[in-house]
Amino acid sequence: MKAYYLTDVGRVRSHNEDSVTILKNASDEYLMVIADGMGGHRKGEVASSIAVTHLGKRFSQVNSMGSKIDAANWLNDNVNEINKNILDYASVHPDSVGMGTTIVIALLTHDYLLFGNIGDSSGFVMIDKHLKKVTHDHTLVNLLVEAGDLTEEEAKYHPKKNVLMKALGATEKAELDLYDVDMRSEAILLCSDGLTNLMSVEQIEKVLNDEELDIESKLIKLVKKCNSRGGTDNISIAYLIMESGEE
Repeated sequence: MKAYYLTDVGRVRSHNEDSVTILKNASDEYLMVIADGMGGHRKGEVASSIAVTHLGKRFSQVNSMGSKIDAANWLNDNVNEINKNILDYASVHPDSVGMGTTIVIALLTHDYLLFGNIGDSSGFVMIDKHLKKVTHDHTLVNLLVEAGDLTEEEAKYHPKKNVLMKALGATEKAELDLYDVDMRSEAILLCSDGLTNLMSVEQIEKVLNDEELDIESKLIKLVKKCNSRGGTDNISIAYLIMESGEE
């Protein structure tokens, strides 16, 4: 396995509200997480940090995730704990009311690959050198597209394209969408919308498939491309090349 992650403030925002990590446990199982925080007075970064720190701590305490059902329950339980922790933090910090975060997770074991998400941070797999989006964005425009009220092209430029319908810290109970993903995938890509808003899937693919670049250089190039296009948001990327996808 080869894995790398990075996060960048971009060119417009004054600070970075994203949090990202990739961890490996004693059983050589991998956890990848990106959280994109929201809320004034730097509280978005508090919410995203609560999410990533909590999951990382819990994962480091587990020798093995066990069965697929065990892992799914573990993800749901921990995401609900995170949601409660964010709400509890906001309840004792009045300036934090309204803070929240998206989350996208990939959990890779020797037997299965699970994705989970809330919000509009994205999870992809690479299959035959093509990126396939696994996760479903919980946004207003995505609902309108599914209802037939907007086309995909109209959604790209809609003034309310960033309005979230679900986020951690928004309601008393968190509902994580879970996906059972093809283990034959060559690689896993997680990213915040700071990447996907400025680069198409085809443009991201082209960089990730560049055989002259190592994994670190690929992610750095993606961030540089986003910043050259305005860097309108924080940019976070986590990428893992699976054994079958290694040269």
